[in-house]
Amino acid sequence: MFGALNRFISRLDSDSPLQTSSGHGALGFQVLRNTSLELPIEPWFDFIIGINGRQIDDPDPNLFATEVRNCAGSSVTLGLWSAKGQRIRELQIPVPTSTPSLGLTLQWTPLSTTEDVWHILDVQPNSPADNAGLLPYGDYIIGTPEGLVRGEAGLGELVEDHLSRPLRLHVYNHEYAVTRLLTITPSRSWGGTGALGCVLGFGALHRIPAPLNEPPQAPGETLFEAARFSNEEEPRHPSTSQNQFPTQPSSTESGPPPSVGGDFLVPAAMQFEKKSPPPRTEGSPINQPKVGRKARAHHAISPNLAMEEYFKEGEQKSKEQDDSPSLNATTSAPPPPPKAGGPPKAQVSTPESMS
Repeated sequence: MFGALNRFISRLDSDSPLQTSSGHGALGFQVLRNTSLELPIEPWFDFIIGINGRQIDDPDPNLFATEVRNCAGSSVTLGLWSAKGQRIRELQIPVPTSTPSLGLTLQWTPLSTTEDVWHILDVQPNSPADNAGLLPYGDYIIGTPEGLVRGEAGLGELVEDHLSRPLRLHVYNHEYAVTRLLTITPSRSWGGTGALGCVLGFGALHRIPAPLNEPPQAPGETLFEAARFSNEEEPRHPSTSQNQFPTQPSSTESGPPPSVGGDFLVPAAMQFEKKSPPPRTEGSPINQPKVGRKARAHHAISPNLAMEEYFKEGEQKSKEQDDSPSLNATTSAPPPPPKAGGPPKAQVSTPESMS
């Protein structure tokens, strides 16, 4: 999988102009030192591969210096190849008449030397890499003052030669575009795996990418700004600070509430226009009391207390109904109970009375 991807990247590189973007046979003058702060040329990353529209194919530095002196009083055009993103650009530099020099220290070097970089993918806590200050994802090891490091196994061999000894490394950080010199002490007894305690990436997928257009934001700064359409006007910020709330309007003022802090609204400071109920008339049903119903008062109480009041109210209504006189109170009173002695006895006929 990775072999096919590397072949695809090499095919794309071969179609680039001048065929020098990533070819192993391409050569150029690598910038080792730049004494002119006005020239936007970075040491180690930039290679001079052309001059005045022509590709440089001769490693003789005298020919290059002669071409620069011939442009005294005018400007010279340099073709630069950058290891950051493997890009080619042109740069016009004015050459003074008094000192026809660019102030650059150059070395004829293959462009493929910049491919020997190691990408820091992960750093274990309390490891030699962590103590040295290596950062994951953003740091690239590009070289060392101890000598040349070539190939994927070059860094491992260098680390083995410096076990328990300080080792200086040139580290480039992609996020901040800064190259720094770190000192690390490889060790096998730090308590983890590896002599450095970090995961390294090497190859076409781990080359130095193109620089970021803007540096990352520091902690506490705004990362994104609010988007605004082309037909929108820029908001007018009040003279007061965003942390200060506006004064509360009086009851006679009308209109929408003022905004706080530009386009943002604070809900606690928002005020709405009070709408009074319509006036009540004498004939309106609102003023007429309801007959035959007892007004029930609603209070903000808990559900348990509401149920108790509901049952008490029903019990009270039941007692009132029991104590109230009956609707048939106008009828006659019930008859008195019978007298003592019981009911009258019936007369029994005797045989004497029968004829």
